[in-house]
Amino acid sequence: MSATPEKFVLDANVFIQAKRRFYAFDFCPGSWDMLIWHQQHGRLCSIDKVQNEILRGGDDLAEWVKNQFGPSAFAATSTAEVTAAYSQMLNWVVAQSHFRDIAKAEFQQVADGWLAAYAKANDCVVVTMEEYDPFRTTKVPLVNVCRAFDVPTISPFDLLRRFRVQLEWGPAK
Repeated sequence: MSATPEKFVLDANVFIQAKRRFYAFDFCPGSWDMLIWHQQHGRLCSIDKVQNEILRGGDDLAEWVKNQFGPSAFAATSTAEVTAAYSQMLNWVVAQSHFRDIAKAEFQQVADGWLAAYAKANDCVVVTMEEYDPFRTTKVPLVNVCRAFDVPTISPFDLLRRFRVQLEWGPAK
C-alpha cells in the first residue's frame, strides 16, 4: 500500500514575497508554472481568504491569480470541519495572555487562522514565510498557531525541495 502524498496549502506571503522578491514574473516564470502544475495535480492549493487578500492588491499578482492560478485553486473555508477548527484556534489565541489585544483582534481579521484551520481539517502542510516566534506579542504568528495544533509547516524553499524543483538558467528567448 502506498502512502497518500502530502498536500500543501499556501499562505498569502508565499505568493506576495515570491512576486516581490524571489521569483518575479519577468525573470522566473517557471516558478509560477510549477505552482499551477502542482495545483492541477492536487498537490497544493490555498484558501478563499488568501485569494481575497491577494485580489485586494489589484496588481499583476491579482491578475495572475484570476487568470492563471484560477478560482478552483482556492478552497472554501466555510465547511463545518474548518469552522470548528478555526473556533478552537481562535479560543486558543484569545486565551494566550502574552499576545496583546491588538494582535488578537488582527488575528480575527486576516487569513492566517483560517489557513491553519483548513490545514488541520484537511491534513495539509502549511507553506509560509513566517517562522515560529514564542516571544512575539504584537502579532499572532501563523506558525505558532500551527505548532499549538500539530499542523505541520514548511517554507516555500522546503516546498521546492519536496517537489524536486530545479531552477535552471538559460539564455533569454
